[in-house]
Formats: sequence, C-alpha cells, structure tokens
Amino acid sequence: MSTASVPPVVVIGAGPVGLAAAAHLSDRGLNPLVLEAGHTAGAAVHDWAHVRLFSTWGEVVDPAAEKLLAPTGWSKPDVGTYPSGGDWIEHYLRPLAAVLGDRVRYGAKVTGVSKAGRDRIVDADRDTQPFVVHVQHTDGREERILAAGVIDASGTWDLPSPAGGSGLPALGERAAADRISYRIPDLTDPAVRDRYAGKRTAVIGSGASAFTALAALAELARSQDDTATKTVWVLRRGISGSTFGGGDADQLPARGALGLAAKAAVDDGHAEAVTGFRTEAVERDADGRLVLVAEDGRRLQDVDELIVLTGFRPDLSFLSEVRLRLDERLQAPVELAPLIDPNQHSCGTVYPHGHRELSHPDSGVYLVGMKSYGRAPTFLAMTGYEQVRSVAAALAGDIEAADRVELVLPETGVCGGSGLFDTADASEADADCCTTPAPQPVQLITVSPSPVTASGGCCNA
Repeated sequence: MSTASVPPVVVIGAGPVGLAAAAHLSDRGLNPLVLEAGHTAGAAVHDWAHVRLFSTWGEVVDPAAEKLLAPTGWSKPDVGTYPSGGDWIEHYLRPLAAVLGDRVRYGAKVTGVSKAGRDRIVDADRDTQPFVVHVQHTDGREERILAAGVIDASGTWDLPSPAGGSGLPALGERAAADRISYRIPDLTDPAVRDRYAGKRTAVIGSGASAFTALAALAELARSQDDTATKTVWVLRRGISGSTFGGGDADQLPARGALGLAAKAAVDDGHAEAVTGFRTEAVERDADGRLVLVAEDGRRLQDVDELIVLTGFRPDLSFLSEVRLRLDERLQAPVELAPLIDPNQHSCGTVYPHGHRELSHPDSGVYLVGMKSYGRAPTFLAMTGYEQVRSVAAALAGDIEAADRVELVLPETGVCGGSGLFDTADASEADADCCTTPAPQPVQLITVSPSPVTASGGCCNA
C-alpha cells in the first residue's frame, strides 16, 4: 500500500517542533500532513523575530530535519552562535518547510479533532477508528481529514496570560488594551521605540521574557541618556537569590547573562522593582495614564505603558472531543506534569521524556512542544525535538527506539520552581540549594538590533 493511500499523521502547527515532527515522521516512512493556520512557516516566531534566542544554532536544529535538508545543499549555521527569531525562520524553518513541500498546508486552521463517528462519550470500537480533523481554510472552505494520528504542536503563543494576579484579566485590563502589550517590544522599530522612549512603563512578569524587556528598556534609556525612560518591574513574589536566574552557574550562558542584564537594569536605577504585587485592577487617571491596583489595595504611581509577560496558556478548545488526561493545575499531560511543575521543580532540570509521558487515553494523539508544557515555563526547543523523535518512533511501532533517551538537558543553575518563591523561607532555601553563586551585574552587550532573548529556542514557542 502506498503512503498516499494511508491516512496521514496530522501535525498541527508549522513551527520548529511541528516541522521537526514532520521530518521524523518522514524519516520513519510515515505520511505527515502539517496544518498551519498562518501563511508561513514559523508564523508565531515571526512575531518575535527581533528577539535573540539563548540557545545556540547547535541546539535549535533538529537532527532529522538536518538530515532532510542536507541533500538540498543547505549549510548549517555556526553551531556556537545565537540566532534571532528572524534568523531561525530564514536559515532553518523556511528551508525545512520548503523541503517538506506539499506536506505543509498554510491558511489551514484546525477547528476540531475527534474519533471518526465517535464523540468523547462513545466507547464502542473507539480504538479502531481513525481520527477526524476539521479544518477551516482562509477562503472559508471547510475540510474533513481522516488521520492515523494527531500531533498537536500548535504551541501557546496565541493565549498570553493576563495581568490579573488571580489568573483572570484584571478589572479594566481589557478596556486599557491600547496601552498594554503582551509581547517583548521590538525597539529596533522606530514607531515602537517612540512608544516607550521618554515614558514610564510597567513590566509584569518574572521570567526570561520579562528579563528581556527590562534589559531592552534599560538600554533604550542608556542610549538616549534619557532619565525620563523608566521601568517599574512588578513581581507577584519577593526578590530572592534565584530571582535573576542562575547567572554564571547556568549551563546555557546566554540565559544566565540575560538574568544578569535584568539585574543590572535594576541596580543601575533604570528599573524599580515592586514586590508582592498581585494586580487586581488597571485604572486610568484623568490624563489617561494607567494606575495598577493590587489585591491588597496598594496603588502604583501612574505609567504610560504596560507590558504583561506572565506566560502563556494552551488552547484546548478544538480538542474537546478527544480523551486527554491533563494535570488539573498545569494543563499538561499527567505523566509529564510532575517533571515540569514549577511548584516542585528543583534546579531547572527536566528528565528527558517521550511518548509514554505524552500519551493519552485516546491512543495516537499527542501534545508536544510548548503545548505539552501547558502553563509551565522554561521549555527548550531541544526538549520538543526529543519529544517528537520518540513520538514518531512510537507511531511507527518502534517502541524500543521510542523509549530510548537521546537527550541531556542543560541545568539552569536556579534552585526551586517559581511556585516556591512566595514562601517565607524562600531566600534561606536558595542559600542551601545547588551552591549557586550570587549573580553579579554585567553590562548588556546585545540589545539592538537583536537583544538576548526570552526564548530558549522555541516560542512555539
């Protein structure tokens, strides 16, 4: 039977992990079909093309994809250098999508996944039925595709978390949308630069994206010798020894340097840290500026702009008719959740995982990449590549290869997960864990045109 007559394995999303999944499936002799809602490969990456990854080229090129590209004369970039999102698209994602050819369809938004003839309630013959995937095309046409398996690599980019400390949008947050951004600003764009230059900006968040924004805004102030360009860094927790990451102890040096650059922004007076502030409301003053109000009643001095970098969430709406087993807190597969849970995770290590940790009651459907992490942070592209290598092997029936671990992840040098940092003894716990040296301020050296990034090699991720 030719592969053309066999139902494809549908891959949702033509980002780094989705395209890698297609490469691994092709290498296994399976028939991938990548459905991408956008109009180009790496559509989400395009939105942060100005941001530099903290993973090197050697860590963001998938081995199976490299094998597929080699016959075309493609040359791998210097493995020790750090690409920007734009570099990643131009020199890797688009060439890879081109090699995959008509196995990648653009303008094809997946609106539903189910078992053919079986909603999520029906048990009878469920395991023997193919998947059915509903697709909405940009021209309005609808399509129904039968699939041997479904790999959801659609990421979380389209659902940023809100400013509200409860997980819900703060009161007034939607009404203030004209002054709020949920993305790292591209300060190489003159219009964006003008939006923040000479202004007072609040940044909510405590991860690598917030570090990137703090460092970039500090460099904007330095470059213009501008004392009016100020940043208020709003943290929901306190500042401890791990707030700025692992510094020199991070096995990804650029990731460690990013935290140190954010610390320098605070130490140099370009950013003012406000701790223990859980936003309840966003109000406007008489001049239209924004005032953040905390759950405990505190009110911050008004700001001109607000940048909310509080993470992302998975869109599970189109998966409502398949049987998934997800952790109630993280919305990640239940077997994976304990490995990445920020309430428990220690020292930034994640045990490499594959098809078993990613499996669900409906066999043959997998959430991979950023989507697999649910609401958990610190995803790396190389993690996604290992996931899809294992999943492709499992779908091909090679369980021995699927179970094999072929990845060792670099440690962050950070002790404890973000969920631990609200505890009273967080600082003391940091002092005894991992023997991480105290971060020291460093001069930010890569801001414009491509600042060190929030991305570990995937912003769908």
